[in-house]
Amino acid sequence: MNTTYGFDVQVMEEKFAAKRQWAKFRERELFGVFREPLTEEERLLLKFLYAYMPLHDLADYDGAFFLRHVRHALEVREQMPWGRSVPEELFVHFVLPYRVNNENIDESRMVIHHELAPRVQGLSMSEAVLETNYWCHERATYTGNDARTVSPLTLMRTALGRCGEQSTLAVTALRSIGIPARQVYTPRWAHCDSNHAWVEAWADGAWHFIGACEPEPVLDEGWFRSPSTRAMLVNTRVAADYDGPEEICSDHPWYAEINMLDHYAPVKEISVYVVDEDGRPAINAEVNFQLYNFAEFSTIVTKKADAKGRVTLMTGLGDLLVHARGEQGWGFRHIRVSEAGEFELTIHSQPDYGQVLELDMVPPPVSGGEERVVSEEMRRRHEERVKEGTAIRAAYEATFCSEAYAVKLAGELALPLERLLPVLQQAKGNGEELALFLQEIKPEHRLLGLRLLESLRVKDLTDTFRESLHDHLNGALPFVDRVPDPELFDAYVLCPRVHFEMIAPYRAFFQQSFTEEEKSRYAASPQLLAEHIGSLIQVASDVDRYSGMATPVGAFRLKVADRLSRHIAFVAAARSLGIPARLEPLNGTPQFWQAGSWQDAVLDPAELRQEAVEAGAAELAAKGKVCFVQPPNQPATDASSDVATYHYNFTLARLEEGRYRTLSIPFGETDVYDKPYEVLSGDYRLTTGTRLGDGSVRVRLSFFSVAPGEEVKAPLIFREEEIEAPVWGKVSDRVWTDCAGSGSVAAEHTGIVLVWLESEREPSKHVLRELRELSDRLEDWGGPIKLFSEAAPASQDMDGLPDQATLRVEEDGARGLLEEVKATVPDLQGREWPVVLVLDASRQVRYMSEGYKLGIGADIVKTLKALG
Repeated sequence: MNTTYGFDVQVMEEKFAAKRQWAKFRERELFGVFREPLTEEERLLLKFLYAYMPLHDLADYDGAFFLRHVRHALEVREQMPWGRSVPEELFVHFVLPYRVNNENIDESRMVIHHELAPRVQGLSMSEAVLETNYWCHERATYTGNDARTVSPLTLMRTALGRCGEQSTLAVTALRSIGIPARQVYTPRWAHCDSNHAWVEAWADGAWHFIGACEPEPVLDEGWFRSPSTRAMLVNTRVAADYDGPEEICSDHPWYAEINMLDHYAPVKEISVYVVDEDGRPAINAEVNFQLYNFAEFSTIVTKKADAKGRVTLMTGLGDLLVHARGEQGWGFRHIRVSEAGEFELTIHSQPDYGQVLELDMVPPPVSGGEERVVSEEMRRRHEERVKEGTAIRAAYEATFCSEAYAVKLAGELALPLERLLPVLQQAKGNGEELALFLQEIKPEHRLLGLRLLESLRVKDLTDTFRESLHDHLNGALPFVDRVPDPELFDAYVLCPRVHFEMIAPYRAFFQQSFTEEEKSRYAASPQLLAEHIGSLIQVASDVDRYSGMATPVGAFRLKVADRLSRHIAFVAAARSLGIPARLEPLNGTPQFWQAGSWQDAVLDPAELRQEAVEAGAAELAAKGKVCFVQPPNQPATDASSDVATYHYNFTLARLEEGRYRTLSIPFGETDVYDKPYEVLSGDYRLTTGTRLGDGSVRVRLSFFSVAPGEEVKAPLIFREEEIEAPVWGKVSDRVWTDCAGSGSVAAEHTGIVLVWLESEREPSKHVLRELRELSDRLEDWGGPIKLFSEAAPASQDMDGLPDQATLRVEEDGARGLLEEVKATVPDLQGREWPVVLVLDASRQVRYMSEGYKLGIGADIVKTLKALG
């Protein structure tokens, strides 16, 4: 066994051979590079990448790209002064990998190295890590967006991204200069509804953490340091059979997930013993450790039970729901880690939890940590650099397509400005690319080209280029008259977006892949196309961490893909032939439009027949309806967020093969009462939750079945919360007058909301977002909302705030006023931002929040309601 690079070469060779067999239809494109002159090291590292890369990368990229990547990584190791000091096992696992997470792959490493390497010359590794983060801050800041992860180059083009994209950029940047780096994340917070990703970098013999694109003057500092002490898991994924010093918290054959929670939070190792109804160990049972988050129980770790039915996990001191399934059945149990170290979970063939089950989910307690000491000179220089970085990014953003440019272009192309302007503005740094696309279209097709752009998601506008757009426009043109309903045509023929895959050309490819006779036959009977795609593309399950990542052409060429990628390929092929197609919104089933209605596409009739034998043909794919209703004794609002909102305070999940799958009702949907949702027949679990101010949740689970053709009325019942508004202190007359300002008369009746922001930080951006989302209710309240910041937040963060919200920008005054408040409110520390206070009409502090927390906006509304 050769383990020079920290991996077993024999195991790697076996996995390389397996991947090569899967990719046999792309042998020349992928493996032809091995016929080139290669050094022994290049050959070994190239094989390593192939052995552990996801199938969708085998489908969508070629060997020349991967060889360029290996050679660049080796060159950087020789060029950078610390290159040879990095242990080889760290180099191969945390420098060499071309992928950070599920972003699309491009030449980011080479581009970033060219920009960044000169800036870190002469610095130590630790200094280079800090400098890299300043560089990242110049390129991007935080905004929330959809689940697709864009590439680092796209993030640099748009200057905005969520934490997963920012950390992907930062890891890529660090690796581009030869510094080991990894994206780490808490898959779900226990104390609020979200998650977070940041970065660990190895420098001078140790791992350190940084907040991606959010620089600090020293390592191991960031706004998330305090929240992470309440995490139940902090982990990262390594595409290898990794055997490092950290706990391996998954035993997946194609990648390892490692647990670094003990770097951040108090931890405890727990054991769960899974047994069957007779008390025998449930060997190889799948055990899912789950957290309540976004009104569902989300799996943060999956493990297999050993010969004793046992799994272990190092986790935080909060509550978990443990869900297990195996040959003997399934079941779940609520556990409180703080109270025990061993738990037994019994699985049954038909578990009975009754009709209703109530749980109180408690997060780990707040755990303090020592604040890093930073000199005043270091802090001053840091703040200057943050301002410099913000100015650099703002100067770049000023080059985006302006309204004046859009007016001129709309006139030239005879397109409606009110439709063209938002498209160009949402495209950010990709606006000129979209403008060129529209200019290159024949005049008679330009309006259809604009409709194509309007059919895309906002993020698609930032990284979809002319090659793709022309392919999709030209490929859809022949079918405009065949599908006369413009809404049906635009959404399900013209639009190239199917799920969350990267948009790439596919129309011409599919149109050239079928004979005219086949096209005619498939148009008349789309089910035949489904069967063709199903027979052509083999499904390989549980290989890739993320499903649905392969492009349609890639899946078609490789002829191996995960099930979702195969579904996407069918939808893309159908749209290419003018057949309206989609993934059904609630369950993700591929469908085509025929005879005036949506029909389920069956890609594997043999598999369907087997399911029919097992489940009973009459019930297979049968459907019923679920209608959420308002209980007679409960108003349509609840104490937690005022409105029943999907994925905020309730979700619906279907039991499938012993585990619950949450239905994809649109995130944030509030129009849910008395509205029948068509669902597959089966067993369901309705989850409602009331998130309390301390982060704990009052959960209610209700269980019911939906028979074929039946409509089930499901009451949305929320457990009540007693709103407390304790008095934390009373502000001085001067502070009150200063804060109330011209709104002092109103404040004497309503009170005041005070918010101290750190404009460039994600926690402050979340507070502003929540204030925007709750603007109607805050405007109905009518009291002053005073925002304080040392720098003006970005315009997109301020747009849409309640009418009575005002901003005061002062370099020192904002902090000075907060210091005065602290003098009269003993429990207020004021060290972590944002700081949010609610003052009643008597000048008393009745609500207080410091640092990162999602749900502050809802807390404000609840407190104001409690104060009357």
